[in-house]
Amino acid sequence: MLYKTLSAAVYGIDANIIEVEVDVSGIKTDEDHFHTVGLPDAAVRESRDRVRAALRNCGYDIPLTHITINLAPADIKKEGSGFDLPMALGILGAYGGLNKKEVPDCLFVGELSLDGGVRRIRGALPIAIEARGRRISRLVVPELNAKEAAMVSGVGVYPVKSLLDVIHFVNTGNGIEPTVVNQEALLNEAQHFPIDFKDVRGQQTAKRALEVACAGGHNILMIGPPGSGKTMLAKRVPTILPPFTFEEALETTKIHSVAGVLDPGAGLVGFRPFRSPHHTISDAGLIGGGIIPRPGEVSLAHNGVLFLDELPEFPRNVLEVMRQPLEDGTVCIARAAMSLTFPARFMLAAAMNPCPCGFFNDRSRECRCTQPMIQRYMQKISGPLMDRIDIHIDVPAVNYKEMRSTSEPEGSGQIRERVMRAREIQLRRFGRSTVVQVSNEKATPPDTSVLRSAEGSLRACKTYCNAQMTPRQIRAFCELTPDCERLLERAMMQQGLTARAHDRILKVARTIADLEGAQGIQPKHIAEAIQYRTLDRTFWA
Repeated sequence: MLYKTLSAAVYGIDANIIEVEVDVSGIKTDEDHFHTVGLPDAAVRESRDRVRAALRNCGYDIPLTHITINLAPADIKKEGSGFDLPMALGILGAYGGLNKKEVPDCLFVGELSLDGGVRRIRGALPIAIEARGRRISRLVVPELNAKEAAMVSGVGVYPVKSLLDVIHFVNTGNGIEPTVVNQEALLNEAQHFPIDFKDVRGQQTAKRALEVACAGGHNILMIGPPGSGKTMLAKRVPTILPPFTFEEALETTKIHSVAGVLDPGAGLVGFRPFRSPHHTISDAGLIGGGIIPRPGEVSLAHNGVLFLDELPEFPRNVLEVMRQPLEDGTVCIARAAMSLTFPARFMLAAAMNPCPCGFFNDRSRECRCTQPMIQRYMQKISGPLMDRIDIHIDVPAVNYKEMRSTSEPEGSGQIRERVMRAREIQLRRFGRSTVVQVSNEKATPPDTSVLRSAEGSLRACKTYCNAQMTPRQIRAFCELTPDCERLLERAMMQQGLTARAHDRILKVARTIADLEGAQGIQPKHIAEAIQYRTLDRTFWA
């Protein structure tokens, strides 16, 4: 007897539909002949023991016969335990334990426990997206994956707790209600942060630099002594970034789902991720890897923030592999079996001490480092990598008066309004072909609907903020007056800046102008942008 069910396998952040074909013979044997073909990995091959135990503990005693399971197409490697459920159903169907001969409109994924329970799997969201693309109307998933999969409209998602629930659903077609979620409510609910920039005393210059960085999506490096608040500032960066559009949230959730780090209670990554790996991380952990490649920290930070604390303590080879994602926004991982590309468009926020002891140029404590020691410490970060960081800002120690000040610091909400207004100007600029240009950008209040309406046109041009401008866009949108030209030329000559640093200055200056609502770049905008490149002059000139 032959019985077929549908399942899915995840590759990268996408899924492929897999047909599970189960063939059983009616001849009993003295030994267990249970074979799985179709390039299964170890977890798939071990399914036979889980499936037999689950069926037995649910009241179905499968005789010792020849059972052959083919996972088609057979030339694609299968991994994971999500095939347990369709295998068990295929075996029951082949033995006549199901009322229906086939269920072509239903896709099954889930890992079985020995008592017949259905456990959570990875990648439910990309599986739901692929099911919708293949016009499969029903998707049966573990209960803990239901909220995540239900984010995809157009597919009925049915949560199950046990194998018996699935059997009853297949035989009767009822007993389980599809999961329904409110996408907008989940996004809005995720915008409440437990931390705020009000918690940070002093550091006005650093706050200004972070505001500029978030407004234009620029990478930033904070340099200061221990305890000056670098980490505290970095952790509050997501609170001033623009809220997710639903498309961004879905794309980010796919990556977290495949990596297995998605909160099952949330179902959706509703706020921009903040990833902070330890400096002992390997290059594979940062970029991604494995026999079947999985996303690393740079991909988990997609559409969010990657924070690298104690930047010079990271191995140099680990830092150097970030060049491609910082420049291209993607990571390509090539292996003998396959080559996968993961999205990795993130804002890099890094922090470091000015010297090995941490107190170079500090007014309260004496630095014991020699000049060669400081030089070697700073040169742990290569010039090409430093070129890719738009903003370098000093974060000095906070003095006593600032710490004990009774004045209320500016909160994240106020900063976020200015950031959203600047981002709105940029979206209108880069999506000008389909989004109506406002007559007075400065007077326009921040409008989240503009961010959402521009999404379609931006998908084509791939430019979301000033940091992502191409050389052609820089020439078009960063025109300089003669005064600006002279100021920039003098800075280039005196500081020995590279061509890449020249483009970074123009991008940052364009963002500063957008924060003010200015139509063109002015000398004061160029001057402020140049101040954010002081490390080039000091250590790499």
